[in-house]
Amino acid sequence: MNLNKLIKSKNIEINALEKKKLFNLYIKKLTNHHIKKCVEYKSILKKLNYKISSIKNYEDYPMLPVTIFKKLNLLSVNKSKIVKTLHSSGTSGQKTSKIYLDKQNSNDQMKVLTKIVNNVIGNDRLPMLIIDKNPKFATDESFNARKVAILGFSLFGKDYCYALNKDGELNIKILNKFLKKNKNKKFLVFGFTYLIYKNLILNLNKKKLINNFSNGILIHGGGWKKMKDLSVSNNLFKSLLKKKISLKNIYNYYGLIEQTGSIFFECKNCGYLQTSIFSDVIIRDKEFNILNNNQKGLIQLVSLLPTSYPGHNILTEDIGEIVSSKNIKCNHKGKSFIVHGRSEESEVRGCSDVEQ
Repeated sequence: MNLNKLIKSKNIEINALEKKKLFNLYIKKLTNHHIKKCVEYKSILKKLNYKISSIKNYEDYPMLPVTIFKKLNLLSVNKSKIVKTLHSSGTSGQKTSKIYLDKQNSNDQMKVLTKIVNNVIGNDRLPMLIIDKNPKFATDESFNARKVAILGFSLFGKDYCYALNKDGELNIKILNKFLKKNKNKKFLVFGFTYLIYKNLILNLNKKKLINNFSNGILIHGGGWKKMKDLSVSNNLFKSLLKKKISLKNIYNYYGLIEQTGSIFFECKNCGYLQTSIFSDVIIRDKEFNILNNNQKGLIQLVSLLPTSYPGHNILTEDIGEIVSSKNIKCNHKGKSFIVHGRSEESEVRGCSDVEQ
């Protein structure tokens, strides 16, 4: 099965044995593809003394540290074919990752993102409430990451409503207008985790609301460092939203700019992040040995999507653990996992923004 057929198939997940066969085949092909097309990638593997022909299992193929995309321009296509360049955001003076996409890779990532998101919210585009300000009011570079996420997820919405004014403050009139218009409809709510917490929990006067959020579906991500500093866990975050505004359908997501499209959504039933047919998670210790389930270590992300750059096999700076299947309360066939936060030794990395 080629990638195009895989994208068009109805499957979003497969059992462990089928997935191992699939990834053994695809990751071998992708690794050889990038060796042939990317001089820098070939040089890195040569220095690491990898003999690709002798590797059988995809877990054993070489992985790149996520920070390498800040230091090198890694392309597996001719530069003239690049249609989009993605940048990770960072603090002032900090280097950012640069991810290069050609038309095919960009389209593949968008198709897979759509497939994964539709599996959560359904195929219909929903009225969309964005807990942020309208990007047209943004002038500072720090807004870039949020702007790109808003534009990306806006593909799944319609009749967009920005709940914050140009100064970043909650506009209760606009919010109530949206809630009144969609009181009998299912609607989508999107925002960064801390902004959701700040505006829908801390700063919202419940008495001024004309309706609750019981018909809403919330997709949120990022900002967990601030939440951790405030001692607000994921479970407490959900509990507060349910109690204050009756918002029950809540989905956290996890993903990296270095593997755009290979997004991981939280399962509503079991509460864990889950892999799809297009991605896998491996947990390693500091010596890069694979850890067993329920052991904390560095998160390695493997994706079938990156073809225009060698981002198919990445070691992140995040700490996580794979949850044993006996503790899972759903029928998910793939891996379920938890992200605990950043490694203490890692650099501070922000979200992402895009330059076209």
